Amino acid sequence: MNRNRIVIGVLAIAIVIVGLVVFEPWTYFIVNEVDEAFPGLSAAQRDAVRDMPEEEKDALVAMAKDNAAMAEQVALAQTGADEVVPQDKQAMPPDMPDEPQVVASGSFIDIDPIHGAVGTATIYQLPDGSHVLRFEDFRSKNGPDLHVYLSTETPTSTFAGLGPDEVHLGALKGNVGNQNYEIPADVDVSLYKSAVIYCRPFHVVFSSAAF
Repeated sequence: MNRNRIVIGVLAIAIVIVGLVVFEPWTYFIVNEVDEAFPGLSAAQRDAVRDMPEEEKDALVAMAKDNAAMAEQVALAQTGADEVVPQDKQAMPPDMPDEPQVVASGSFIDIDPIHGAVGTATIYQLPDGSHVLRFEDFRSKNGPDLHVYLSTETPTSTFAGLGPDEVHLGALKGNVGNQNYEIPADVDVSLYKSAVIYCRPFHVVFSSAAF
């Protein structure tokens, strides 16, 4: 009888050991934390991303889940140096005997932690009847291939789009500094509701200023 009990006990121990090996229950109590870097960034750029405010890092990680290429390009742009408009290019257009007239003006907004700008966008009518869009006290989050548009709508989310009949005024001259954009003579500025900073490769609104 004692021998049978010993055999049964040995079998029970063996079953427990096999169960532990197969199912590894301890793994349910282990946290495997993953912190993979964006693959296209240098070590210095990865450090710069790591030093970003938490909300910006979280936004980049969320973006990477949907579009890794876009997240990488935005991270590259935002960890790079500011593109400051040269001082000699920041003044109002020269040779104006009279003061320009303000047609419309608005302030840029932050859309989320990695898309946003501050400063004002103003449409001026110059003495010769032409129009110019001017940014003042301007600073934008940096991004890949940013451009300036006039929009018939006021986009306030990243993928809102530009609306119909948008007017392309050119590449953003710098993410920091006052700057001027000539508006084509055939554009009826009264039809346009906002100025928009727009990322062309990924069709993303970085900021808008409602007039």
